[in-house]
Amino acid sequence: MPKTVQIRQYGGPEQMQLVDLPVGEPGPGEIRIRHHAIGLNFIDVYQRTGLYQNPLPLSLGMEGAGIVEAVGDGVTHLKPGDRAAYASNPPGSYSEARVMPARTVCRLPDAISFETGAAMMLKGLTAQYLLKKTLPVEGLQAGDHVLFHAAAGGVGLIACQWAKALGLQLIATAGSDAKCQLALDHGAAHAINYRSEDFVARVKDITGGRGVKVVYDSVGKDTWEGSLDCLRPFGLMASFGNASGPAPAFAPGILGAKGSLYVTRQTLFTHMSTREATQKMADDLFAVVESGAVKIRIDQRFALADVAQAHVALEARGTTGCTILLP
Repeated sequence: MPKTVQIRQYGGPEQMQLVDLPVGEPGPGEIRIRHHAIGLNFIDVYQRTGLYQNPLPLSLGMEGAGIVEAVGDGVTHLKPGDRAAYASNPPGSYSEARVMPARTVCRLPDAISFETGAAMMLKGLTAQYLLKKTLPVEGLQAGDHVLFHAAAGGVGLIACQWAKALGLQLIATAGSDAKCQLALDHGAAHAINYRSEDFVARVKDITGGRGVKVVYDSVGKDTWEGSLDCLRPFGLMASFGNASGPAPAFAPGILGAKGSLYVTRQTLFTHMSTREATQKMADDLFAVVESGAVKIRIDQRFALADVAQAHVALEARGTTGCTILLP
């Protein structure tokens, strides 16, 4: 019987248990996939702690890659034996095998390994919608400055490379000099250690006092106010995560006082609402990875049974690049 990581109540890493869970046949619109590799993401922590609530007991994990074993009625884009990868709701990728909706599962090109597929789908598709779809009102052109927080993480290192390929001047922030160097090595134009430098002052210095057109922020509470102060008039604050806790409540009048700013809170799965939209985004990601312009860096590998250790490392900001679990 396939093993699955499950929680029965919200809390710390110790709540995750490896259990035997039967996996049946796929119903209409579903597939059964046997995982070769599984992605680890901060959203998994949010779901484990209950910041993002789901019915309990809950099987965790939003990203994986493997072989399609069976398909249900109505599934035409996949067949048994296909190599496949996905970022998907509902959770459940922390498993040896699962039945899941086929809509967000994509065939994985032969040139991309299972480990890379599992590491890149959620993070790479996130970078795709941020840089291609989450744009300031004046758009982004080659040479424009953008600010990207937590740039040495999985999404960040993909975004550094992709932004460079698009001709953007990405200003990275990270929590150590080593992580700043990692961002620079992956295409960031500038890097700021927010633990030792005032990132607002540095951004203003780098941009000649103008500020950036857009801030991409998955940190939340700790960077919120500073991020608003980094924006030029009509700039966009694009929040897509809460690694330090939820962003604070604010009065809309602040946006006017700081330069008629825009604020958006994005989620990946809004962008992946149809199979066609998902496939188009995935094709864009696959193309930029196959071209070599974006390389997927996997810095940590854990056995599925050691998932608690992986969560501890992730929450302690002890990881760089992508982390995968191996069933």
